[in-house]
Amino acid sequence: MTHWSARLSPAQLNSEPARATCRMASVEAAAEHERILREIESTDTNCIGPTLRSVYDGQEHGLFMEKLDARIRNHDREIEKMCNHHFQGFVDSITELLKVRGEAQKLKSQVTETNRRLQDDGKELLNSMEELKQCRVQQRNIATTIDKLTHCLPVLEMYSRLQEQMRAKRYYPALRTLEQLEQTCLPRAGQYRFCSIMAENIPKLRTQIRDTAMSQLRDFLESIRKHSDKIGETAIKQVHMQERTPKKEAAAGAGTDGGSPLSEQDSGILDVEDEEEEEEDVSRAQDLVDFSPVYRCLHIYTVLGLRDARLVLQPHSNMHETLEGYRRYFNQIVGFFVVEDHVLHTTQSLVNRAYVEELWETHSSYCDDPDLVLDLKNLIVLFADTLQGYGFPVSQLFDMLLEMREQYGEILLKKWNITFRYWWTSDNYSPIPVSSEQEYRHYTSQFPLQDPELEKLPFPKKLPFSEFVPKVYCQLKEFIYACLKYSEDLHLSSTEVDDMIRKSTNLLLSRTLSHCLQYAIKKKNVGLAELVQVIINTTHLEHCCHFLEEFISNITNVPPDTVNATKLYGTSTFKDARHAAEAEIYTSLNAKIDQFLQLADYDWTAPVQGGGTLAPSDYLTDLIAFLRSTFSVFTNLPGKVAQTACMSACKHISTSLMQLLLDPEVRQISMGAMHQLNTDIKELEPCVFTMHRSVLVFQLLDLFTQWDWSAYLADYGKPSCKYLRVNPHTALALLEKMRETGRKNNVFAQFRKTDRDRQKLIDTIIKQLRNLITQHQS
Repeated sequence: MTHWSARLSPAQLNSEPARATCRMASVEAAAEHERILREIESTDTNCIGPTLRSVYDGQEHGLFMEKLDARIRNHDREIEKMCNHHFQGFVDSITELLKVRGEAQKLKSQVTETNRRLQDDGKELLNSMEELKQCRVQQRNIATTIDKLTHCLPVLEMYSRLQEQMRAKRYYPALRTLEQLEQTCLPRAGQYRFCSIMAENIPKLRTQIRDTAMSQLRDFLESIRKHSDKIGETAIKQVHMQERTPKKEAAAGAGTDGGSPLSEQDSGILDVEDEEEEEEDVSRAQDLVDFSPVYRCLHIYTVLGLRDARLVLQPHSNMHETLEGYRRYFNQIVGFFVVEDHVLHTTQSLVNRAYVEELWETHSSYCDDPDLVLDLKNLIVLFADTLQGYGFPVSQLFDMLLEMREQYGEILLKKWNITFRYWWTSDNYSPIPVSSEQEYRHYTSQFPLQDPELEKLPFPKKLPFSEFVPKVYCQLKEFIYACLKYSEDLHLSSTEVDDMIRKSTNLLLSRTLSHCLQYAIKKKNVGLAELVQVIINTTHLEHCCHFLEEFISNITNVPPDTVNATKLYGTSTFKDARHAAEAEIYTSLNAKIDQFLQLADYDWTAPVQGGGTLAPSDYLTDLIAFLRSTFSVFTNLPGKVAQTACMSACKHISTSLMQLLLDPEVRQISMGAMHQLNTDIKELEPCVFTMHRSVLVFQLLDLFTQWDWSAYLADYGKPSCKYLRVNPHTALALLEKMRETGRKNNVFAQFRKTDRDRQKLIDTIIKQLRNLITQHQS
C-alpha cells in the first residue's frame, strides 16, 4: 500500500477506480506470497536462494515477512498438538524400558555364573587334549625319522664303500658306485647338508679318477719311450720273417701261412711265430710293454663319457704355436706307430684312421700365421710321403690338406684385410706426383698404367690415382703367389690349381677388398675430394682386372678362355665401390647444401622495393663459393658422374627452396619476398641451374614475379605450356599466403583503389585455380 500511495495523488486515492486498483494489487501480492511460501516448504533448502531473492527484489517484503511469521506460528501449533497427542505413549514406553533393564541385569548375572562353571569344568579336558596333541606330534616325528633314516643309511653305507674303493685304487668299481650314488641314492635321501656335500664332491672324485687314470697312461707312454728301441727291433724282425716265409715254403714245400706283420692277429707286436729263439726274443719284447693302463683308462673314460678323447698320443696344448711343436708330434706318431696299431686292433675305436684329420680340426683353428700353416703343410706332405714309401695309404692325408686349404685361405683373407685397411687409412687421397722418368717407370712397373696422353706430358706431372692403387695391385699379386705356394706338391693338375687360385682371389675381391672399400666410403668425416679420388682409384683398378686374369694364366699355364674356367669378380667389385662412392658424393653434397640453406633468413613480409637492384642473400654468396670450388674438383671425374652431381645439387636446392615457400609455419608471403627469392635463384643460375627452365622453383617464381596468370590458366595441361611443372595446388597455396599478407598488412587497403583491385585479382585467380583443380580431378 505504501508503494501505490507513493505513486497516486490524494484525489486519485479517494476515487473508486483507484481503490479497486489497490485491492487488485494487494490480492496479487498475497497470491504471489502464498506461492513463494509453498515453494519454500516443498523445495530443497539448497535451491531456495532464487526464491528469496525474488521476494527482496519486490516492494512487498514487509508483508511477506508478516505472512511468513504467521505460517511459522501455525506450524508450531501443529507440532505442539502432535507432541501432546503422543506424550502418554512415550511415558508408557519409558516405564516398560525401566522394567526390562532390571530383568536384563538378572539374566547377565546368570550367564556370567554359568560361564564360570563351564570354564572350571573344561580345564581338565583342555589339559588332556594338549597332552594328546604332543603325543601325536612325537609319533609323527618318529615315523618321519625312521623313513628318512631308511633312505639316508644306504647313502652313508655307499659313500663309505666308495671311500674304501678309492683307498684301494679300485677306480672302475668306484665309478660305478659314484654313478649309483648320484642317480639313485642321493635323490631318494632328500635335501640334507651331508647330501649336498656328497653331491659337490662327486665331480671332484670323478676328476681325481680321470687324472689318476691319465697319469697311469702317461707312465705307460713313458715306458714306451724307454723301450721303443726294443719294440722297433722286434718289428724289424717281423718284417724280416715275412720276407723269409715264402722262401721257406718254396724250399720245404710246406709251412705255416705268414700273416701280415701289421695284421689284426699279430697287431704289430704280439704272437710272432718263427724259430724258437726269435719267438723268445719277441716274447721278451712283448713283456716290456704292459697295456693294462690303456685298457683301464679306456674303461674309465667310457664310463665318464669322454670316449672321444685321444689317449695314446695326447698333443701338447701349445702345439699350434710353432712348427717345431707339430714336428715333434709327427715324430711321436712315427715312433709309436706300432703301439697305435696294437691298440687299434685290441680296442674298439680308441684310435682310428681319422685321427690325424681330427687333430688338425682341433688345433689348426688356433693358427693365425699363414707362414706357419704353409710350413705345416710342407711337413705333412713330407710325413705322408714317408708313410707312403713304407706302403701305407695316405690319400686321406692329402684330402685333409685340401680341407686345410680353406683354413689357409681364411687366414690369408684376415691378413690381407689388415693390409688393405692399413694402406687405405694411410693414403693421402691425392694424385701421385712424379718428377722424373725413373720415378714414372717405378710406378708403372707396379701398376699397368696405359695412358698415351699422360706419357706425352712433360715432367713434373701427376698420375691420376693415389698411392693406394699400385699398392693394392701389388698386394693382389702377392695374394695370388701365396695361394700358389700352398698348391705346390699336392699332386693337383694345372686346371685344379688355376681354379683354386681364382676362387680364392674372388673371395679376396668380393669379400675382403669390397668390405674395406665400403668401410672407407661410409666412414665419417670423408670429404668430397677424398670421395672423388676413390672413384678415380676404383676406375683404374677396374681397368686392370684383365691384367690379373693374364697374370694367373701365366703362372698356372692355363689359358683364360678355357672351358669352365672361373672368371674374376674384380670388375663388379670395383664398379660397386665406385657406385657407392658416387652415391656418397651426392649425399654429402646435399648435406653440405642443407647446412648453407639452414642459414637462410627471408623476410616473408618484406615490401616491394621501389627502385634499384636487389642484392643476393648472404648465405647464397657462401653457397655459390662452395659449389664453385666443389665443381672444380669434379673436373677429374667422368663427365656423367660430374653431370649427375650437378643435377643432384640443382634438384636438391630446388626442392629445399620449394619447402621454404610451402612451409606451414610461413603463413604470409609478400611480393617483396618473392622478388628476393627470385634474385637468389638468378644468382645461382650460372652455377647450378644450367637447365633452369625445367626447374620447378624457377618456373614458379617466373609465374609470380611476372604475374603471367592468363598464360598459365590458358595453357595449363598443354605440352607447350611455359609453366608446365607448376602444379595448381602449389600455386593456390602460395596465392592464399599472399592474400593473407594483403589482408593483415594493408590496414588501409580499402582506401586505396590499387590495393583493392589487386586483392580482387588475387581472389579471382584463386577461384579460377580451384575451378581448374576441380575440372582435372573430375
